[in-house]
Amino acid sequence: MKYDIVIIGGGLSGLVSGILLTKAGRKVAIVSSGHSALHFSSGSFGLFGQRDGNFVERPLEAIAKLPASHPYRKVGIDAITDYVKRVKPLFAEAGINTHGSEERNHYRLTPIGAFKPAWLTIDDYATVGKPDNLPWGKVAIINFNGYLDFYPSFIAKGLEEAGLSCSLKSFTLPELETLRKSSTEMRAANIARVIVGDVIGDVAREVNRLAGDADTVLMPAVIGLFDDEPVKLLREKVDRPLYFVSTQPMSVGGMRSQIRLRRYFKKLGGTYLLGDSVTNGVAEGDRMMKIFTVNLGDMELSADYFILASGSFFSYGIMANPVSIYEPIFGLDIKAPTTRSEWYHKDIFKDHAYMKYGVTTDDEFRVMKDGRTLDNMYAVGAVLGGCNSMKEESGAGVALMTSMKVVDNILAR
Repeated sequence: MKYDIVIIGGGLSGLVSGILLTKAGRKVAIVSSGHSALHFSSGSFGLFGQRDGNFVERPLEAIAKLPASHPYRKVGIDAITDYVKRVKPLFAEAGINTHGSEERNHYRLTPIGAFKPAWLTIDDYATVGKPDNLPWGKVAIINFNGYLDFYPSFIAKGLEEAGLSCSLKSFTLPELETLRKSSTEMRAANIARVIVGDVIGDVAREVNRLAGDADTVLMPAVIGLFDDEPVKLLREKVDRPLYFVSTQPMSVGGMRSQIRLRRYFKKLGGTYLLGDSVTNGVAEGDRMMKIFTVNLGDMELSADYFILASGSFFSYGIMANPVSIYEPIFGLDIKAPTTRSEWYHKDIFKDHAYMKYGVTTDDEFRVMKDGRTLDNMYAVGAVLGGCNSMKEESGAGVALMTSMKVVDNILAR
């Protein structure tokens, strides 16, 4: 099968690359094994939130001061300043409604009651402009009986330390009791599948009854798996402000985001090969010619350009054995020491060198193999080296900015 561009990886960077290229009239295929980092999302998208352990208020100013090895520097601050303005409208086209600004970070409430900086956050999630000025008054934190991936006591402790008064409540419904027969069933995605239609009204009645004199209600983000209509309806029926707090994975907001982006890509005419993995590729000279996948067997996928969006260690885009760190599909170059003790710090809470490892690219994000640049193969997102996105709160930003830059690079050729 022949395409203009084949993308390896169906997470945030792969999907956004595919959407933009398809909108530009290109014939695009995405090969995706299934789950991505979006399934573990907090409901927020970070551009640049922390540096040297300190929160960053103005991300663009901080990005402009990053070292040359950082992927953002290859994108360029002028391009980033342009790209960030396009993301919220692009998400809205796909059905992902967010709030936030690239000019100044806001703060999201985490599952353990702390606040972390964010660039964009899904509209129904709990956020504040500054964590030292919380606007919620008395807060009722309401959970579902038997749901164990949400920690109301942790959240209450964090909010009470910030000066708020909190009450903890929980309830159940007949529809949820069926899930409680097995602890493995009382999970976020299963709850989201149940709370639809008339059940939303039942949830709203229980929330209104339990909220008492609270000014604000917080609940686990387990509603609205396929779109945000159930969320909007519940918020309309609850008689005071209602916000959601991210839970332990799996993330309903993250899954919703991936589903909406995937549907939008397919609606635009893209081909999405779900549940498949790339096994190897064939290069001739400095060009990748074709790739093969598990499901397609000896049927090749050929393209003019390829984009590697396979993620980092978390998604098996980068792997390690006792003696080396490597890219498992094509054997691409990775700049990493061969001495294992140099990969990590003995203190688990310190920076670990391996978190910055990734595939080596030139200034246009074209990958390298055996010291040579592959002219038609690019890398985007977490598979790139040069940054510790977990420490920086920059994972989504790196995924989005590098994808948009690579798309521009391809379209300019």
